[in-house]
Amino acid sequence: MNERDMNELTLRPIGVVRSPFKELAETPRQPRAAEGVRGTIELTRGMNLEDAVEDLSGWDYVWVIFWFHAADGWKPKVLPPRSERKRGVLSTRAPKRPNPLGLSVVRLIGVEGLTITVEDLDLIDGTPVLDIKPYVPWTDAIPDAKTGWLEPPEGARPGGARPADPRPTWHVVLDARAHEQLAFLRERGIDIKERLRAALALGPQPHAYRRIKRDQNGMRIAVKEWYARFTSEGDTITVTSIESGMLPENVLGAPDHLAFVTRFG
Repeated sequence: MNERDMNELTLRPIGVVRSPFKELAETPRQPRAAEGVRGTIELTRGMNLEDAVEDLSGWDYVWVIFWFHAADGWKPKVLPPRSERKRGVLSTRAPKRPNPLGLSVVRLIGVEGLTITVEDLDLIDGTPVLDIKPYVPWTDAIPDAKTGWLEPPEGARPGGARPADPRPTWHVVLDARAHEQLAFLRERGIDIKERLRAALALGPQPHAYRRIKRDQNGMRIAVKEWYARFTSEGDTITVTSIESGMLPENVLGAPDHLAFVTRFG
């Protein structure tokens, strides 16, 4: 390979992800935050991949190497969800990378022809897949590995078990009004409760990436087109209410937001 070839490499997707996540804002940031989410990898026809997937079904997990096709450029420093300050992008898994390559480990459910069914899927629908490799526990799992700036508190790593989340977890509860409002939205096909819990479980402090900020009415977090008001005390965060995140002049053109505002004011 000559120097010119080394300066520019060509990659060809071998398939595409089909997942329930249609928007970046609703897509989990890691497979562990997407436990139980099922989707498929549809492999490309005409590439002789029918033979390539032979013997794959015997594995429990596979690595999926993919292209962050929705990433807009790259940044040398980024603000990860589990950090209060910016970090060098190569010390994170952020999508805004020099080359937008991603890596996720997902549970393999089955292989049928050119369709691979997986769970714990944290990828947005339409993600180009570049390669698939089996997850081999004896070489891929290193339970006692250090986790850099995410290093957990002393003693947080249970011996022989899956490592604990390196970020202290806050207890998130819903008061009666918030519970009623979220149930109303869920009945209309808008289910934001788990995403709300996952984001707040990392802490109540203002954070641009997790869309948490303080305004004149207290603390709020944005989830898609909705706001959640909350308070915190000790290690508990209480969600007190849900609000439409739309400007009043735009609510009339959004049936779900109009119904919500009509019901709850």
